[in-house]
Formats: sequence, C-alpha cells, structure tokens
Amino acid sequence: MSSEHVHGYSAEKDRHLKRLRRIEGQVRGLQRMVEEDQYCIDILTQVSAATKALQSFSLELLDEHLSHCVVEAAQKGGPEADEKVREASEAIARLVRS
Repeated sequence: MSSEHVHGYSAEKDRHLKRLRRIEGQVRGLQRMVEEDQYCIDILTQVSAATKALQSFSLELLDEHLSHCVVEAAQKGGPEADEKVREASEAIARLVRS
C-alpha cells in the first residue's frame, strides 16, 4: 500500500489519538489502583469503563472503515471489493466475540 493512501479514519486522526490517550490514562489508572491495593469491585468498575471506551472506539473506527474503505472498494468492484467486505465481516465477528 502506498504512503499516499488515505484511510477512513484519517480525517478524524487527531480526535482518535486524543481518545486513545484518554483510554491509555484509564488503563494507567487501573495499574495505579492495583499498586495501591484498591477494592476489587472498584477496579472491576474501572475495567468495565475502559472496556466500553475501547468498544466504542472500535465501533466508530469500523463505521469509518465501512463508509470509506469498503464503499470505495465496492464502487471499483472486483476482487478488492470482495476482500474489503470479507475483512469487515471478520472484524465485526471479532468485535462481537470480544
């Protein structure tokens, strides 16, 4: 793939990075809670919040992939379109299982 290829998330890259940094902060907070021997249920509550944040990010990224990469490939047709649909289906299956 060339370096000139634009990904579906490119227009929102800064916002996505900011969001991922917040999630990273949540995970660091979890580490700190364990280091400080916090109550198990409090830690689990924060794990749930971090998990939901990642799931939300994943769904947004998937939506951008579908509306950009998959639509673009479908418009061109051919084997690349089939490949993009297969990739998207596999990504959805992974998200559903997680």
